[in-house]
Amino acid sequence: MAKALGHPARVRILRLLAARQTCITGDVVAELPLAQSTVSEHLRILREAGLVQATPDGTKVAYCVSPIGLAALKRGISEL
Repeated sequence: MAKALGHPARVRILRLLAARQTCITGDVVAELPLAQSTVSEHLRILREAGLVQATPDGTKVAYCVSPIGLAALKRGISEL
């Protein structure tokens, strides 16, 4: 998880998702000065780290912060 958060764009994406509760990729792209493919790659890394969940929404995918992943991250940091 720490490695996934090692890039400032991924931290910004996680904060954006936390503030909005759910977003499609296009919403995230509209907020960041990054190409859609780059945002998709960052979302994939966050998903694989367990910090973000993806849910199909018609032809799009809705992303949100994973409560379980966020709790695990908080627990890990508090144990340092």
